[in-house]
Amino acid sequence: MNYLEIDRSDIRHFRMHTSESVALAPGDVRLTLERFALTSNNISYALGGDFLDYWGFFPAEAGWGRLPAMGYGIVNESANPDIAVGGRYFGFFPVGSEHIVQAQSSSSGFIDIGAHRDKHAMAYRAFDRVADAVGENDNAMLIFRGLFMTSFLAEDFLRESNFYDASQVVVTSASSKTSIALAHCLRAHSTMRVVGLTSDANVDFVTSVGEYHDVVTYSEISTLDPTVQTVIVDMAGNPEIVASVHTHFGELLKYSCSIGATHWDQTSHRVDTPGPKPQFFFAPSQISKRSKEWGRAELNNRLETALNTFIEGSKQWLRIEHLHGADSVSDTYSQLVAGKMLPEVGNILSF
Repeated sequence: MNYLEIDRSDIRHFRMHTSESVALAPGDVRLTLERFALTSNNISYALGGDFLDYWGFFPAEAGWGRLPAMGYGIVNESANPDIAVGGRYFGFFPVGSEHIVQAQSSSSGFIDIGAHRDKHAMAYRAFDRVADAVGENDNAMLIFRGLFMTSFLAEDFLRESNFYDASQVVVTSASSKTSIALAHCLRAHSTMRVVGLTSDANVDFVTSVGEYHDVVTYSEISTLDPTVQTVIVDMAGNPEIVASVHTHFGELLKYSCSIGATHWDQTSHRVDTPGPKPQFFFAPSQISKRSKEWGRAELNNRLETALNTFIEGSKQWLRIEHLHGADSVSDTYSQLVAGKMLPEVGNILSF
């Protein structure tokens, strides 16, 4: 069994760890990881590995963490009478060649009931049965489902709060797929003006996506109208960018929401951020809230409908690349950590 393992003290360091296959315990299933997606969203998982316990999903040797990724797995061995060999499932897997789950059958597939998973949100523990045949949108679903869910729920949270009386949302790292998904949700469900902040190199791409009303480079923040009540949603994780937006809008910055960390390595010193303290958005909390209010089935239906619409629109800009083998996994991870991946590329990998 091969696993990509990340140095928890410095996510730029990693190893490809090989371990012996182990026998199944009663109730377990063994899945071969057919394929999975790697995006900058996975880098956010690595950065939040200790803070949000992403490293707790798939325990590894002390000091190391197995990176969670959205993938399709096929059951190749089962010690669970309710789960047959050959079934294909969608869910969170460690980036590796196979995965063993202590499984409990559910209406949509099964859930991981390992003791180490008790405190994790059900969205991260569920494995949903999917068609055996590869569908047209299979790969896009891997790339987008996790990050789109975050964006869908962030928009829902902000709209529920009446956008803190603002009329404009400024989104950093506008070329990232999570930001594009958020812009899509904002325009689909609200009347907010959506401004994307991006680097000079990505202006043309971000503009071509067509999900933002305005596209502005980081060096042009001062050109934004400072009299507009504004919310910032930070996907970049660069405190200097956030501080620039806070300073520019002053008291008219009504709320500061922190989600991602695509520019995680670009500021090493403490930065003074005036105005509202940035608040971290934790999607599972909003999932739990809406599941209770709407019912899980209704929440899933709304998410699925919105995601399918987004996937259709993404076909005009997304370029899916298929890569195979441990070396390709390592190379892709390295490029994502270094911020060198082209924003239009969606990586689908397998061992």
